[in-house]
Amino acid sequence: MKTYLLPSLKLTAVLIIICSVIYPLLIAGIAKTAPGQGKGVTLSVNGKVVGYENIGQKFTRDDYFWSRPSAVDYNANGSGGSNKAPSATDLLQTVQARIDTFMKHNPDVKKSDIPSELVTASGSGLDPDISPQGAYVQIARVAKARNISEATLKQLVEKHVEKSWFGPEKVNVLKLNIELNTLQKNN
Repeated sequence: MKTYLLPSLKLTAVLIIICSVIYPLLIAGIAKTAPGQGKGVTLSVNGKVVGYENIGQKFTRDDYFWSRPSAVDYNANGSGGSNKAPSATDLLQTVQARIDTFMKHNPDVKKSDIPSELVTASGSGLDPDISPQGAYVQIARVAKARNISEATLKQLVEKHVEKSWFGPEKVNVLKLNIELNTLQKNN
């Protein structure tokens, strides 16, 4: 029994130190070198923090570009998807309700032109980005609500399209809406 017990206790102690002390300190040290020093990158307007760059926010007014829906109501403390199968009746009803709401607020958009990310939640429920197409289909609504030309808004969206070497193009909705407010104040 001594032959196995003492080495097991030593190994347990070593693994506790590695996994509970050394590894977390190493990861925290690496995070300090990242943008935001491991606390997230905040976006500020006039010195006031209005959100985080990588966490989605809820926008439902007609004078803003809308974000992707969230299964967790944009609560970063409990990220997650709905975990429902594509054939689940209640998921289909939720998506249909989102389509109906979108169509009500964007009557000039055909149902077939609505990008899927505007009616389905992401896996984390906190996705801050939509596709450029997701922004373009909202231009008419935002232009009408803010009395800004659609051409001006199209240029604004194009300015906010982020290209990636590894993934699809995307538009950060919070950054777009912050600049939309700035554009409105300057006109």
